[in-house]
Amino acid sequence: MTDSLTRRRMLQLTGGAAVVGLAGCTGTQDNNSEAAGGSPTESGHDETSTESGHSDDEDSHDDDGGHDEAVGAPSDTAEVNMITQDGGYHFEPHVVRVNVGGTVTWHNESGSHSTTAYHSENDQPQLVPDGAASWDSGIVSEQGATFEHTFETEGVYHYYCTPHESLGMIGSVIVGEPDPHEEVALEDPPADKPDRVREKLEELNGMISTALGDDH
Repeated sequence: MTDSLTRRRMLQLTGGAAVVGLAGCTGTQDNNSEAAGGSPTESGHDETSTESGHSDDEDSHDDDGGHDEAVGAPSDTAEVNMITQDGGYHFEPHVVRVNVGGTVTWHNESGSHSTTAYHSENDQPQLVPDGAASWDSGIVSEQGATFEHTFETEGVYHYYCTPHESLGMIGSVIVGEPDPHEEVALEDPPADKPDRVREKLEELNGMISTALGDDH
């Protein structure tokens, strides 16, 4: 399993160093406190609001994108854009699908984001297949920078953006042809997560179940 930064140098965080131009970091989760300290320069919105105080624009953008997307057949590669737009933060598309051994490449289109697996190695609940490797890009602030991860284990993977998880910036990868009834990621979302996170995970689970032919 390999992770690599491609095309441009990815911004590396060092202990205690401030991240220049980091947008929306005041929404960072406690377990990723190193991402805090950046200033919200990317948009004119107040990014210190909690998940219950986000704008209607964020909700409508996320919901429209989630319900309109169709997940295709697995391929050897897939690409995901990481976007800050109109006060919203999201992965586009929300769900991608690759073959076992396939590679997903994330592109930072705007803002400052990460792609980080829900995995114990990232101090998160496991929302990936048993035995699957973790990944974490770190905060990516350079426009056009990329990060890639190769998936060797069949199953469903959920991941999040470190500074914007609580605002619903969460995405998913389907690898191969997994049985949806055996996927830990498709179980009820973790009870200790904020409502906004749980709602987004449930939305993604619905999209994934439909893609895997399990609509009950």
